[in-house]
This record gives sequence, C-alpha cells and structure tokens, in this order.
Amino acid sequence: MQYQFVLEEKEAQPTISIRARTPVQNLPQVLGKAYASIITYLNEIGIPPSGAPYVGYFNMDMQDLDIECGLPVAQPAAGNNELKPSEIPAGKQVSCLYSGPYNKIEPAYNAIMDWIPANGHISTGVCYEFYLNDPAETPENELVTKIVFPLK
Repeated sequence: MQYQFVLEEKEAQPTISIRARTPVQNLPQVLGKAYASIITYLNEIGIPPSGAPYVGYFNMDMQDLDIECGLPVAQPAAGNNELKPSEIPAGKQVSCLYSGPYNKIEPAYNAIMDWIPANGHISTGVCYEFYLNDPAETPENELVTKIVFPLK
C-alpha cells in the first residue's frame, strides 16, 4: 500500500490526558476507560474537545507500553487527581493516514519509519495515533488513523 507523508511544523497542542502502562492486549480496555474519564471530566468543566482522541507512545515494548491517551483542547485546562494537563509538543512532524483495522497498522508504521531517515530526518522516539472515526460506529476496514512522528 502507498502512503502519503506530510511534513509540517506544528504549534503545541494543549491536551487533557491520562498516562498509563499496559500490555498491548489490554490496550482497548485501558483506552476505553481513559477516554470515558476524560470526556466525563471535560463535560463537568464545560470544555469541549478540539480534536480527535489520541494515544502517544513513549516506547514500543508490547508487554509494557508507556502511553498517554488524551483529547486535544483549545486552551490549557486544569486536570484532577487522575487527569493531567499535557500537550503535544510544537515542532516539525511527519504524518500519514492509515485506513483499516488497528491490528493491521504495522505496514504504515514501517513505511513512515523508513521515510524518516531516507529523507534526512530523525524521530524524537515518540509517536502519536489520532483516531479520526469511532470504532463503535465504523466498520473495522473503514477506520482511519493518523500516525504522527515528531522530528528532531
């Protein structure tokens, strides 16, 4: 499959998020619980999300993923005991869109990770997935995920 890569400079994006560690097989349950907590909190404080839900991956250890799941907000907002204000950092990034089941996303990752050094860039080691449609309402083959790698 061919992927179109977009290289751009982005401003910092404020978010409300939960940081967690989990094995990959527990990811759907962890994300479901986290997003429910975040949406409930944002509704309580009267701040709507300003973009798609995301997961930041700080490592790729499938038995002990270090993740941040969150929602973008228009301006920084206070957190609570469980939720923290955070941000997706400003800077140069490369992204691509992947369509299909989440468990078949690996070729898109391989393509973007090959593109980065081939085009003279270096990844920061963190990557983000933005979920552009709802898996509860969208057939698995029509799910769209934006993969983003911040660059040094």
